[in-house]
Amino acid sequence: MTLVQLEYIIAVDTYKSFVAAAEKCFVTQPTLSMQVQKLEESLGVRIFDRTKQPVVPTTVGEEIIRQARVAILESQKIKEIVAYRKGELEGELKIGVIPTVAPYLLPKVLGNFMEKYPKLHLQVWEYTTEKILRELKVGLLDCGILSTPIHVMGLQEHFLFYETFVAYISKASELNHKKTVTANDLLGEKLWLLNEGHCMRNQVLNICNRRKSMHPEEAFEYNTGSVETLKRMVDTNAGVTIMPELSIAEFGEEELDQVRYFKSPEPVREISLVTQENYLKKKAIEELKQEILGVLPKRFLAERKKEIMEIN
Repeated sequence: MTLVQLEYIIAVDTYKSFVAAAEKCFVTQPTLSMQVQKLEESLGVRIFDRTKQPVVPTTVGEEIIRQARVAILESQKIKEIVAYRKGELEGELKIGVIPTVAPYLLPKVLGNFMEKYPKLHLQVWEYTTEKILRELKVGLLDCGILSTPIHVMGLQEHFLFYETFVAYISKASELNHKKTVTANDLLGEKLWLLNEGHCMRNQVLNICNRRKSMHPEEAFEYNTGSVETLKRMVDTNAGVTIMPELSIAEFGEEELDQVRYFKSPEPVREISLVTQENYLKKKAIEELKQEILGVLPKRFLAERKKEIMEIN
């Protein structure tokens, strides 16, 4: 049994294909298949059921792959120990970020971070929460920046900050005379929502109590994947949308006139870095965390009376 063989069975399990696994491991498919077969012969069991497409592990194969992931993770820590002692940050750091955070946070973070650590190659993807969690579990991502709590076994949450939700209202809205709003104030307004699959959609519905108190004829819901599109819909077609506070940081005076904060307790979402419990690249992830905290307005770090919006 070799570490290479363990890496190969992890790759097959991750990509559900011998061909795709070979491509990701930069070897030919016959070479990878031969090594997997040798491992199976040495153990005396079948790790994969090759009669199914996509390829799936056998029952005993699932246990072997689970332990293989632990073994590879522990072996990689040796390199990390050496790099840490040398004071170096190098290699790759793969980050998944939800779309309602990425455009408002990352531009302020990544430039300075990359300048500090030029040997560290960052790879960043904007994914939904579900996809980030799925790729964290199989090791395709090193960390994710997303709304928490998630309550997923095997993953660890590293709290970053609380972000207030604000209402963005039309200039024609009857709410213009109000300095702050409540969820009940929004019940008579058109509501512009993110698509299914975005965790912020459910948080917004929870803020507005739509599931319990809205009748279908009282609401019009337009679905999109972009917070910026929601804002434009309000500007053009009236109604209201709810935005994370970071998204209004660069608003002009006229746009800020259409923003309303909620009366206390303010609805907020919790944003965290999420990793596997027994994760690698701890120094790089800790430095990323500190860089994020360093660019946030102080009010994001202050204790306020708040109501955390659940994702589900």
